[in-house]
Amino acid sequence: MYDAPSPLEEDPIVSPADGDGTEALLRLVLAGGRTAPRRMLLERAGSPLAALRLGEAAWRSAGLDDAQRAALRRPDRKAMDASMCWCAQPGHAVLGWHEPDYPALLRRIAAPPLALFVRGESALLWQPAVALVGSRAPTPAGRDNAVGFTRALVQAGMTVASGLAAGIDTVAHVAALSAGGSTYAVLGTGPDVAYPADNRLLQDEVAQKGLVVSEHPPGTLPRREHFPSRNRILAGLTLGTLVVEAAGRSGALITARLAAESGREVFAVPGSIHNPMAHGCHRLIRDGATLVDDVEQVLAGLGPVARALGSALRARLAGPTPVGRAGPHARPGGGPRMGPAAGGLSSACDEPHHQLLWSCLGPDPSSMDQLVQRSGLTAADVSSILLYMELEGRVAAQHGRYFRRG
Repeated sequence: MYDAPSPLEEDPIVSPADGDGTEALLRLVLAGGRTAPRRMLLERAGSPLAALRLGEAAWRSAGLDDAQRAALRRPDRKAMDASMCWCAQPGHAVLGWHEPDYPALLRRIAAPPLALFVRGESALLWQPAVALVGSRAPTPAGRDNAVGFTRALVQAGMTVASGLAAGIDTVAHVAALSAGGSTYAVLGTGPDVAYPADNRLLQDEVAQKGLVVSEHPPGTLPRREHFPSRNRILAGLTLGTLVVEAAGRSGALITARLAAESGREVFAVPGSIHNPMAHGCHRLIRDGATLVDDVEQVLAGLGPVARALGSALRARLAGPTPVGRAGPHARPGGGPRMGPAAGGLSSACDEPHHQLLWSCLGPDPSSMDQLVQRSGLTAADVSSILLYMELEGRVAAQHGRYFRRG
């Protein structure tokens, strides 16, 4: 069989100087089409640049169709330039399937994205999080419930994630930020496109204080089919999904269904039988979702998935962190790495930052803010190390405050 020349010989857009593989990864992402063949190609090759160098026969063997192979040979230069410019900005990155810092829980879903475009604190993708979703036209009671659950989750040390849509999503992000907690938004557009447009300022604030994440390249405008796909990522990144208020036909129900299919917990807040915005929650409860009226009931149901996340985090803390990539302990903009992943430690418990944080803990409960101030570590680092210590049984948490066991 005739093997076509290497695409790198035909088109120098990806050069051997592409040290961290960003250009090559973008080329795979922008090829579009089915994700599974490109993911298989990346797994076989080990890196984006190696995947491109394999050539036409290997692309075809991995299952890439004619359009995808043509896009790899001659990518859209305008789209490539726009994506490269976006990635070059401080706090921006593209995180590929092949990288060890790709979120562990997201790997477990049926159709994980090939890459994630992230803006902000990428460490949040490894923090224990709950997706809080609901109606785009909530009742006043629904808004109050969303605020109450969000604040309680934040106080318990959880990250609150949502989709930055109108209604409950917006309420959840605003409540998390106002409570001084962490939040991230999963978009159905490119990471630079606000939808709805009224949420532009909120999107910027979430990116500055938390994280905005999308599987779509910069410049991607809203399309109807993108939002169920967005919901699968939101469900896949989080320990569980809490539906606060939803009508009988609601996008929140899609997120809940996808969460259940991914082995995650689904929680629903009941409401009045006379409230049409409660019908979706009642349907979820009939189908097996956990009825909750208190945040402790949510936290109690997250144990199994939290343990899985903890196991993945322990493995990641003991492994190497690729230089120049935005990982679980990287600061936005490629600043110095302060977390336990730096240096490829064989025993995370002996790492200096663990010892530093341990010295800041005592028998009296301390808040996250107090521990950040005492240790000088970032909130993301403190959160990661506390999770590790909790799983080791060295630290206990109560009402969002942490103390040494025994």
